[in-house]
Order: sequence, then structure tokens, then C-alpha cells
Amino acid sequence: MPAETTPWWKNATIYQIYPASFKDSNGDGIGDIPGILSQLDYIQSLGVDAIWLCPMYDSPQYDMGYDISNYEEVYAPYGTMADVEALIAACHERGLRILLDLVINHTSYEHAWFKESRSSKANPKRDWYIWKPPRYDANGQRRPPNNWRSFFSGSAWEWDEVTQEYYLHLFAVQQPDLNWENKATREAIYESAMEFWLRKGIDGFRVDTVNMYSKDPSFRDAQVLDSSIEWQAAPHLFCNGPRIHEYVREMGQILHKYNAMTVGELPHTPQVADVLSYVSAREQQLSMVFQFDIVDLGFSRSQKYDTVPRNWTLPELKQRVRSTQHLMEGTDGWSTAFLENHDQARSVSRWGCTDTPELWARSAKLLAMLVASLSGTLYVYQGQEIGMVNAPAEWPVSEYKDVESINHYKFVRESTADDSVALERAKKALDHLARDHARLPMQWDGTANGGFSSDGAKPWMRVHDNYQLLNVKRQTLDPDSVLSFWRKMLRVRRAYPQVFAQGSFVDTDSEHGSLFVFEKIGDEQRLVVALNFTAERQAVDLETHLGSGSHKILIKNCEAGSLHELQPYEGRVYIVAKQGA
Repeated sequence: MPAETTPWWKNATIYQIYPASFKDSNGDGIGDIPGILSQLDYIQSLGVDAIWLCPMYDSPQYDMGYDISNYEEVYAPYGTMADVEALIAACHERGLRILLDLVINHTSYEHAWFKESRSSKANPKRDWYIWKPPRYDANGQRRPPNNWRSFFSGSAWEWDEVTQEYYLHLFAVQQPDLNWENKATREAIYESAMEFWLRKGIDGFRVDTVNMYSKDPSFRDAQVLDSSIEWQAAPHLFCNGPRIHEYVREMGQILHKYNAMTVGELPHTPQVADVLSYVSAREQQLSMVFQFDIVDLGFSRSQKYDTVPRNWTLPELKQRVRSTQHLMEGTDGWSTAFLENHDQARSVSRWGCTDTPELWARSAKLLAMLVASLSGTLYVYQGQEIGMVNAPAEWPVSEYKDVESINHYKFVRESTADDSVALERAKKALDHLARDHARLPMQWDGTANGGFSSDGAKPWMRVHDNYQLLNVKRQTLDPDSVLSFWRKMLRVRRAYPQVFAQGSFVDTDSEHGSLFVFEKIGDEQRLVVALNFTAERQAVDLETHLGSGSHKILIKNCEAGSLHELQPYEGRVYIVAKQGA
């Protein structure tokens, strides 16, 4: 594809910001928009092309801003509309793009639309949300319309005493689902949540739960996968419904007017053909999507946290990498590469090694090499670039703030009558996988509160105990730090777009349990990426992979030895000239 017709996002790295935890500018313990503005020079120094801002809209914050009460206002603790407009301008002055989070499967129950909808069955906005009458069991007891389980545990339906019906909430009770079947609802969403901000000059959206707008119209019961609980996982009934592409194509027409890019959150869509139906260029729906194959590794199928730490194998990780990379093979679709976001635990705590400072740093760099060598648009989450880790296991469960974590622990406590073994298992799962880990405040320096907030302030969430050793300032001064490595890695990736962002992925040994060696094939060059995922030395035959073509190491995370052995958590990325090229 000629350079002049290649969209900017096809060789881009996008930096995700969680406003509450990034930088507090006024000492109230909550991150804010002026705080983000104050760190734009730092963000630009990483070598990224854009920022993605998690929701900063007005919200009662039951789900950290993903419960929006007004799309056209800013959450007051984060700042003002003028602050957001200043951030947009400052990004553009630096050559950075800015994306906002588009949350339109549901609103807050405090949104004016829902207040009208629940006021009476005769209200004109009654049909803007999904309301259903109750069912009754054999004993005449009132029951929800079906057995769907909310993502945040319990029934996905909430009884409304005033109008004597249930409303659907796939997430928290405070997040009622919008009814996309209603054209007036869709038009209001497009105007209030999309065009209002596009007119202000933003460059696109991360689209929350993009495949949930169209539900199975029968609203039938889900298959019982876990007979020990009443409410069942039902994503096959509310994801990728019959009208979903009609709706996303409508959105695409609006986005096209502003030349805006989109990245959709696309869970529960395992088939490549189904993913491609959203991101094929000819379909004009979404620029790309997040597939969750990699980050869902280790989750339980029926209940996310019904698992144990490090419940994965390297062949399983390889298979999931391969499934996401093959989306671009011979198609007009585009992919994404990421290991972290606001909904995931820290990658180095999941797939790396935190036993010693040396192996922590080396494995954080190894994971940077893995994700930055994959095809598609690269996403980096705040703190990932300094190797931030999960909260200490010694912290009590009371330190967890996320609604999903709180609800899961409460569910286990109530369903097992405070069984200590079950509660210990639940806590270990949260220690390893909870969303809270990504939301700990950013660690800027070794001063009080890690430099996130002023001395004397009480951060909304506890700062990690290791902030004096693990922070931006300390790593900025160290040329061998994780931060310095990420900056170099992003420069290397940008310099070779044909093999990094656009190359064809080849897994060379899918069953090896310790080494992940893969190739990326471009028109004139190829990459050989060799990664040791263990704390032991591993034999490897890199001579065979490199062949007889000229080659060099582009980047490595320690002093490289022979072509026949990798040190613990060692990684290397070679570039090889194709013979005859």
C-alpha cells in the first residue's frame, strides 16, 4: 500500500490513559485532565502516536465512568469542558492524536434518558431501554425474564417496583442497557455521544462492548453450564446479534464524515471470519477491534475468577497469539496487539517473573518484545512502560475497589457461607487477575504517593508499596531500565513497519513449552523473535531460523550469547534480509 494512502493508525502505537489514576494536579487524590496535560511531554517522549482516554464524562462512578449520566459533560473531579478542549489542542500541537472512549451499550441509571424511561410505561422514552415483564415459577414466585448472568455476577435483570417490570443490565445494576432496536435511541446516541465530540476535533473512539448492541430477540434462557449457580453466562445470546452489523455500519457512516478511526472492544467472538466481518475495509464498519484471546488466558469459562494463578501453558499462549495474528492473513482487515488495559491485571505479573529485580526487568522487556513484534496497531497501557506489577498479595481484600472484584468476593462469601478455603481461593484469583491492579496510581517518582498526588493527599486508591524503587523518574535516569527499553523498542518498531506492523506471523514451534520463537515475514525482510519464558537457560537452534541471509540483532534484553542458548527470560529480535532481496 503506498505510504500516502496508508491510514496513520496502521503503523501507530496508542497509549491508554486511565484518568483517575494517571496524575492528580490539585491534591484531591483523584487524577484529572490537567494532570494528563502536564505529562504530555512525557507521553510524547515514549514515541507513541496517540492517546486513548478512558471515560471522563459525567458519571456517578459505580463502574469508574463506564456508567455515563451525561455524554456532553465532564466528570467534575476530572476537570471542565475547557480542560478537555485544551487537552485536544495540546495533543494536536504535539502531533499526537486523541481518542475518547465510546460507551453506548448502556448508560448510567442516573442518565436523563433512563429517568424518563423508568418513570412510566407510557413515557415516550420507555422503549429506549430493554424492559420485560416477569416470569412466574410453579409456586407463583416472580422471576426475571431469563437466566442470564451479569458480567458483574448475579442476574442481568433488575426489578423496578414503580413500573412492575425488569430492565436488562449486562453489567452493574446501575448500568441499564440501551435498546438499539429503537431508531430514535440510536439517533440520540449518535448525536450526543459521537458527533458532539467529533465536532470538537477528536480523532476517533475506542468503542466499548461494540458487539452487544444487538441481542437475540427471543431473550431465551442460556444453556446451563454451571448447575451450582442460578444465573448462567449468555454471551452467545447478547453478542453479535442479528442486527449488529447494521448498527455498526450506521456508526461507520458518521465516523467517515470526520475521517475518524475506531477500535472496538469485541469479546466472545472466537471465529476469525466473525471478527473480520467487523474490520474488513470493504465493510466500512470499524478500523480494528480488540480480540481477547490472549488476555483471557487463564480465565475460567463459566466464571472468570473461578481459577488459580498462572493457570496457563506457553503452547496455549502461542495458540492465542496465532489466532489473533491470522486475522490479517490474506484479508483487508486490520488487527491490534496488546497485553494490558484498564480491565486486565499487569502483564509481567501474569506472564513474566517478579521473583527478583533482575528477572522482573528482563521479563518485562521480554513481554515488550513479544507484543511490539506482533502485527496490527500497538496499544500500551499507562505504567506498562515501566513494568508496573500487581498489588501485593498481602493487601487485604478491602483494598480492592472495582465493582467486579467486590461482587465476586461477596458472591463467594454468601454462596459458601464464609467458607475459608473458598474465600482464600477467591482472594488468590483476585490477586492475580483483578481489574484493580491496572488502576493503582501511576508511579512517577519516589516522593509521597509516588508523585501521583501531593504529599498529604489521600489517593482514591492505594499506591503500590514499591513506588520508591519502581517509578518513572528512577527509570528515566537508567539507560537499562524497562522504560528506556520501551522507548527503544518503539523506535525499532516504527523503523520497520513492513515486518513489525504489517508482517505475516509464523509460529515456528507451537508445542515447545519453554521457548516462543516466531518469525514475521515482510516483502524484503523478516524478523526472527526468540523468547525464553522460563527462569532456566534453554537450548535453541537460531542458526536454522536465521538461515544464510545477512542478519543483525535489532534489540535484546540482555547480553546475547550464542545462537544455541537463551538465558532466563532472554529475548532477542533479529532482522534478516531475504535472499535475493
